Amino acid sequence: MLFALLFLFMLTFSFLNSCSKDDTNDLVGNWVSVSDFDGLPRSDAVGFSIGTKGYVGTGYDGDKRLNDFWEYDVDKNSWSQKADFPGIARNAAVGFATDTKGYIGTGYDGRNKLNDFWEYDPGTNTWNRRADFGGSPRYSAVAMSINNKGYIGTGYDGNFLKDLWEYDPENDTWTQRTSIGGSKRTDAASMVIDGKGYILTGIDNGVYQTDMWEYDPGTDVWTKMRAITNSSSENYDDKYKTIVGTSKVGFSINGKGYLATGGQSASKDVWEYNPITDLWTEKTGFEGSARADAVGFAIGNLGYITTGKSGSYYFDDIWSFYPDAEYDKNDK
Repeated sequence: MLFALLFLFMLTFSFLNSCSKDDTNDLVGNWVSVSDFDGLPRSDAVGFSIGTKGYVGTGYDGDKRLNDFWEYDVDKNSWSQKADFPGIARNAAVGFATDTKGYIGTGYDGRNKLNDFWEYDPGTNTWNRRADFGGSPRYSAVAMSINNKGYIGTGYDGNFLKDLWEYDPENDTWTQRTSIGGSKRTDAASMVIDGKGYILTGIDNGVYQTDMWEYDPGTDVWTKMRAITNSSSENYDDKYKTIVGTSKVGFSINGKGYLATGGQSASKDVWEYNPITDLWTEKTGFEGSARADAVGFAIGNLGYITTGKSGSYYFDDIWSFYPDAEYDKNDK
């Protein structure tokens, strides 16, 4: 009898282990560690990409706010320091890029909410001050670049916000557009997929937001997408609760969007969004340490995540993401 019970226990344990292993292997995507960020570890920085180069600057290192600025060369797998951001050192700013220029604006300097706005030219390694952001001074907003125009919205100016402003680099002008549907929010995430902008996650009134909105700049119309929570009787959204939260990283690759890290605490969660089906698929978790307030950008067919924090620990590693590759535990 004892032998039979022992055999049954071992069989059950083996089965559970097998299920767990299979569940892990079912997830697609692979993360590869590349050359560490040369600057100080930090969180709440800004990042964007121009061509085959990634850029990271500003942020907070746990002691002071920063204004240094760095370029990552994918081909050389190396970093080089560029001209310092000339505005006041800050964190919780936003950054975006057109085909040829990068932009940084808004943020927090430890005392003041900011609305200054700056343009970076990688060809000359120079900064130029442009027209101040058209909305109120704020931090923890979101930014997007669509068809070589910039968009900044949401954030905190003493109150949570849901406005949207469009920047035209050719005329150096700001125009207010239709406010985002649904809730106000701060510390939200954004993505741009095939000429449409997406804003989701964030927090308002102490509640993590579960609504998601698609913006069409051609019509200036917002469309509500499926909620990022388990709100249906079907099983497609059973695990969506891990999508919600704050301080997540958003980027897009080959017609799909990706959200990673952040959440309701520092995490490794990674999700892929298909705008055609309006559905999310869980991907292989981020293989670096769990974190929030990281920087993400895409270059070519790969995504990149760097910096961020977990508690009082700040990071300077950078990881490339292959969204359609099989997980390989041996290539870190």
